[in-house]
Amino acid sequence: MSLRTTPPFRADHVGSFLRPKYLLDAREQKARGEIDAAALRSVEDRAITEIVNFQQDVGLQSITDGEFRRTYFHIDFLEQLGGVKTDIPVTIRKPDGTEELAPPVMRVVDKVRHVKDIQRADFEYLKSQVAAGLTPKVTIPSPTMLHFRGGRAGISREAYPELDPAFYDDVARAYGEELQSLYDAGCRYVQMDDTNMAYLCDEKMREAARQRGDDPNELPHRYAGFINKVVAHKPAGMTLAMHLCRGNFKSTHAAAGNYEPVAEALLSEMKLDAFFLEYDDDRSGDFRPLRYLGKDKIVVLGLVTTKFGEMESKDALKRRIDEAAKYAPLEQLALSPQCGFSSTVHGNNIAVEAQRAKLRLVVETAREVWGG
Repeated sequence: MSLRTTPPFRADHVGSFLRPKYLLDAREQKARGEIDAAALRSVEDRAITEIVNFQQDVGLQSITDGEFRRTYFHIDFLEQLGGVKTDIPVTIRKPDGTEELAPPVMRVVDKVRHVKDIQRADFEYLKSQVAAGLTPKVTIPSPTMLHFRGGRAGISREAYPELDPAFYDDVARAYGEELQSLYDAGCRYVQMDDTNMAYLCDEKMREAARQRGDDPNELPHRYAGFINKVVAHKPAGMTLAMHLCRGNFKSTHAAAGNYEPVAEALLSEMKLDAFFLEYDDDRSGDFRPLRYLGKDKIVVLGLVTTKFGEMESKDALKRRIDEAAKYAPLEQLALSPQCGFSSTVHGNNIAVEAQRAKLRLVVETAREVWGG
């Protein structure tokens, strides 16, 4: 058995990296009106070139831009679709007197459509920096995020009196046009980041879905159909993967629970090429749900945490890979960190040195397990 030559790779990663201080400073300067968008983009270009070199140095085959042009992994993309509106985040005063910034809320206010290329220019710069033989990878939010957070109440009844099929078809078509735009620019590897399927493993989140009028047992299957509508628009020759996340804001998490409630819909019904699954601690449960994995699909095991700097051991990782291989063939498995290192601009509570060490650990362990 050897390292894969097509994505996802035996040693892969989710995509986001800690932002350098000079990039954070430039973003603040832009917010204060001290520099313009072109000046900020120039700083972003510099930081992306550095993070590309960083990934190449540690031996990764898939290379991202670190999501260095984004504030939030999902909002920055979704609000550029026609028909989607983001409400300004508000400050909430808690009972203990402290204040907390609530994240922006997205609403569908009109027919969803693809009104412009969203990631193409960013991809083209990334591609220009990646060495020959390596694969530039684009990360985008899952389309399910336009439904799950607000449910029916978050989607205009004037635009969509009925959600099925019009809403799902429109969103899938918009995603398909974005994927085609990326394909035309040379992109062959796209990952959709999805919190919602993982949230449906958590009883608190399942109850919240019920309160919104959704059936948490039916939603995974509905979302599988939704994702398959996107897959139907995917250009031939493009790898389309999904990363499941239970929350990653500043090293915290929002949900917990075994994958069992969504496993069949996710691993059997979704026609995606690969799944990045968090398995860095007990929150994710055991590997039994992997028994649903289809024969032509890959699961990338997120066994290395990005939330904390403490290092995992190779022996422990190999034992867990062996354990997973009891439920899915070893040749259909790969290894990665459980999430990105900075899903939002704020970053996780982990040092840059630990970020490097953990990625090296992933690469070295994968080589020892799968060869190459």
